[in-house]
Amino acid sequence: QVQLVESGGGLVQAGGSLRLSCAASGSIFRINAMGWYRQAPGKQRELVATITSGINTNYADSVKGRFTISRDNAKNTVYLQMNSLKPEDTAVYYCNAQITPMGFVGIRDYWGQGTQVTVSS
Repeated sequence: QVQLVESGGGLVQAGGSLRLSCAASGSIFRINAMGWYRQAPGKQRELVATITSGINTNYADSVKGRFTISRDNAKNTVYLQMNSLKPEDTAVYYCNAQITPMGFVGIRDYWGQGTQVTVSS
């Protein structure tokens, strides 16, 4: 059983910062790419940022220069540092990881339960 557990969401004023964390646990052989997605009310889930096992990163245009994704492979954890937050960043943020479980051939997609980020104006 593999689980992703997120933490770090909350309420912040515009211009403020938050740091999200997502830890993967369970019977894991290898973690490949990890990333963050978000879903605002009435909108589709969208990509925020991804990071490969080789530490290559990719960002949505809307967050470039404000958000930074990183990972600690020893802790099976991915982070999202969010600075200069805007009200339009308000959403539920979901962690995603592409994982090869123990005893499995191939890659499976896993999602966290989501954490609410609310930015007030």
